[in-house]
Amino acid sequence: MADALVYGAVVILVILNIILLMLYYSAKSNPYYVVYDEETKSALKRRVSSLKEDLESELIDFDVEEWEKTLEESIDEEVRNL
Repeated sequence: MADALVYGAVVILVILNIILLMLYYSAKSNPYYVVYDEETKSALKRRVSSLKEDLESELIDFDVEEWEKTLEESIDEEVRNL
């Protein structure tokens, strides 16, 4: 009886080790993170800065009152079409 329990435990541990090895190699071949070199990092930082400046300039030109007026007109038109 004890031999069967030991044999069952060994089989379960071997199967568990095989599963863990499969998961390890899968994670190793498909990493969830990306490591960038310094040149790529600086290019990404420049791009983000450029996009931020573009967005800030668009927000300066953005007229909230005009947008609200256009939105209200659009909603009224949609309600009339119903």
